[in-house]
Amino acid sequence: MKKTISIVLAIIMGGCAMIQKSDHTKSRPLNDRAEGMIEVPGGKVWYHISGADQAGIPILVVHGGPGASHDYLESLAVLSDERPVIFYDQLGCGNSERPANPSLWTLERYVEELEQVVHSLGYEKLHILGQSWGVTLAVEYILTKKPESVISLVLSAPLLSTSRWEDDQKEYIAGLPEDIQETILRCEEAGDFDSPDYADAMMAFYQRHLCRLDPWPESILRTFEKINLDIYQYMWGPSEFTVNGTLKDYDRTGRLGDIRIPVLLTCGRYDEASPKSTAYFQTKLPGSELLILEDASHQHHLEKPEEYLSAVRDFLLRNTGEK
Repeated sequence: MKKTISIVLAIIMGGCAMIQKSDHTKSRPLNDRAEGMIEVPGGKVWYHISGADQAGIPILVVHGGPGASHDYLESLAVLSDERPVIFYDQLGCGNSERPANPSLWTLERYVEELEQVVHSLGYEKLHILGQSWGVTLAVEYILTKKPESVISLVLSAPLLSTSRWEDDQKEYIAGLPEDIQETILRCEEAGDFDSPDYADAMMAFYQRHLCRLDPWPESILRTFEKINLDIYQYMWGPSEFTVNGTLKDYDRTGRLGDIRIPVLLTCGRYDEASPKSTAYFQTKLPGSELLILEDASHQHHLEKPEEYLSAVRDFLLRNTGEK
């Protein structure tokens, strides 16, 4: 299975040059420094604050995966003209430490990690924006830790039910050209995830439902370059639409009504987190708002940046009384 994703990465990356990583090994005080490391259960995670001196209530960005990095979300730094925008890479990901210890790759530990990041940042009030698997973490954090400092949530391309996710991908696969459908189904049935034909079929799927831009932005390429495939496969599986990892039975829809802070849900019209499922999640969140972006997919924050960022700005202002 690892070989399959490696083939896909090779297709995505093409001739893209390797990007040099910065040395983020030195811990620094938070809030008055733009970058540093935070001690969390199992190791240290990297963080960066854009607009650290801005007066607005900060927003913490929680990236997807599992096993990805913050890079593909860095365009959200434009919000730092009003407020601090905080990025961090989860343990095992991106610029953070990468202990090779599967016992650390659990939803519960990543929630403990998020709690430690919020605590270490020390802000009295905070918005959280999660994307994809980052939505899973943000919601689980709110439900289990009930942090008083978090005053609103932006849930983009939400993963809140694995079974609904799988059903959505089956519908999308049925809409692919017949030869691609046949390749996917044949390889899935045989467990032939290392086939180059399967990798090509996956790319056809990704280009419709993961990111519809051509070429893909450099920030996405950096995320794929840094991705921790061991975490992705352990927790999820060999591809976006084949789930056999530890998140296979994940479903939090039954508890969404316990969230009592303002929520904005967003998705693209062709998003892996489908409009149908995202609208369903909205019905479970009293008073929440929903934005569906046309001609966009899982990376709708990059595909429709002006519409997306305008909606996020407006939501943050309206739900905190900021002017």
